[in-house]
Amino acid sequence: MRPKKQITMRKNYITALVAATLVIAMSFSVKGVVANDDVSTSEKDQSKAMTVDLTNTTRVVLETTFGEIEVALYNETPQHRDNFVKLVEDGTYNGVLFHRVINNFMIQTGDPDSKDATADALLGSGGPGYDLPAEIVYPKLFHKRGALAAAREGDETNPERKSSGSQFYIVTGRRYSEYQLNAMIERLGEQSKAMKFQSMARERWPQIEALQAQGDTAALTSLQNELIKLTEEWYALNPVQFTQQQIDAYSTTGGTPHLDGSYTVFGEVVRGMDVVDKIQNVTTGKNDRPVDDVKIIRAKVIK
Repeated sequence: MRPKKQITMRKNYITALVAATLVIAMSFSVKGVVANDDVSTSEKDQSKAMTVDLTNTTRVVLETTFGEIEVALYNETPQHRDNFVKLVEDGTYNGVLFHRVINNFMIQTGDPDSKDATADALLGSGGPGYDLPAEIVYPKLFHKRGALAAAREGDETNPERKSSGSQFYIVTGRRYSEYQLNAMIERLGEQSKAMKFQSMARERWPQIEALQAQGDTAALTSLQNELIKLTEEWYALNPVQFTQQQIDAYSTTGGTPHLDGSYTVFGEVVRGMDVVDKIQNVTTGKNDRPVDDVKIIRAKVIK
């Protein structure tokens, strides 16, 4: 149960039609990052609405092997906030390991099975016995450096993107140039369109199967063109783009933008990023587990 280190697309489509059209769908152009020049009043209002207010947020302190990390839990994600508080108060996080640590990416913890785990134990599948419905408040809540987010199973087995009941990660990430952000937007846009096309093709599978059985190439081509048109129309209403807040964060302090919109971000570190950095820099072994155990000694709600 883990955030993906990089987004990958499934290319093993059922039919040649879907595979061929994916290539076409991936060639569509996308909107890139825009500069912050001549920002209208409306855009400024939208920017203000995208700013997270940490006033009156619940705070939790994680006392770790390397020191304290204080996090604020967003009010925009109440189910994740309340569940996190419940787990803190019932002691679920006391003694759990940071079982997956990747430098310049994230540190992950919250697996109850990691308590007193042997050095060769395979960790990352444990939980409280339930999942949480996704609360993806994107683009307001995104994967900036210090973001607190819920781990989950992949889309293949978890299309609803439900969160693990207890496992979470803290983003470290890295900084990106404007050129790199533009390139990432282009890739994400291509993937978004390809996934939308794939979804519509699955819905038309009985029709595609029948046309293939008939050997009706003209009808298959017509259907392909129809799906491309529908994909274009959908993307015009749902383009991949970064807000100014994302651009500012990713170009200055950093983060993991390729995870945006796919995982529930439900809080952020407000004190102790130096501790997070110490953890992300430890030596790791198999499955990115620290060679020397790093744990949450205890967690407590302070506000």
